[in-house]
Amino acid sequence: MSYYNPQQMAKIAIKAGTKKATLPLTSLIILGFLGGAFIALGYLFNIRVTAGLPHEWGTLNNLIGGLVFPLGLILTVIAGGELLTGNMMAVSMAALAKKVSVKQLSINWILIAITNFAGAIFVAYFFGHLLGLTETDIFLNKTIAAAQSKVDANFIEAFISAVGCNWLVALAIWITYSAEDTTGKIIGLFLPICAFITLGFQHIVANMFVIPAGIFVGAVTWGEYFMNFIPVFLGNAVGGAILVGGLYYGAYARQDKKVVEEIQYIKKSS
Repeated sequence: MSYYNPQQMAKIAIKAGTKKATLPLTSLIILGFLGGAFIALGYLFNIRVTAGLPHEWGTLNNLIGGLVFPLGLILTVIAGGELLTGNMMAVSMAALAKKVSVKQLSINWILIAITNFAGAIFVAYFFGHLLGLTETDIFLNKTIAAAQSKVDANFIEAFISAVGCNWLVALAIWITYSAEDTTGKIIGLFLPICAFITLGFQHIVANMFVIPAGIFVGAVTWGEYFMNFIPVFLGNAVGGAILVGGLYYGAYARQDKKVVEEIQYIKKSS
């Protein structure tokens, strides 16, 4: 099993972020749609597995849900997809390394947010609503409870929860850069994703599935969703772009860049 150390991972992350920010528009739209749909499928899997578990099991139910949800990120990373929360880390590192501009970063985040939403709501509407996978029997109660818990959080609670979420999700993506093989990537991302679900943190793309699923049955409103979207987006951005992308850039990539600039300066001066 090949392994890259964190300094090498930083270079891989910058390269990945640069590639993400310069994808052709058609590829970005398709991969963004798939990323949103894959995360939604992971959440749907979670609902179908955990809804019938005994209430007496307590937080073990959350853990079991956390063990099945990683399907969404596994599909995104291995099969191929673009995910806003991962891009908040990788594209930010590319921007810090001056490989992409702030304008490119902003456009990437906006377009991936839109296409992730399209993919997530596709799954929520066609599989959850029309097929009834989130609207029958015990699954309806689980869906409503999940959606309601997201929108019930106030701005500060949602923001802090979202920071914790993308600290873990972006770390999961970061860890995948340490491995070349599929098995290593899956093992590396599994526990951080399991942890964020078990802890109940708020993920902008997961919310794009479960809150609209709650809206389709009249349990929550689009206004409540919008008020949740803002703090969760901002919190996820802090968790991914600062706590992972920014800190690891500062620890591993900034010094390399400084050394290269000094060498180039000496060569020009001599």
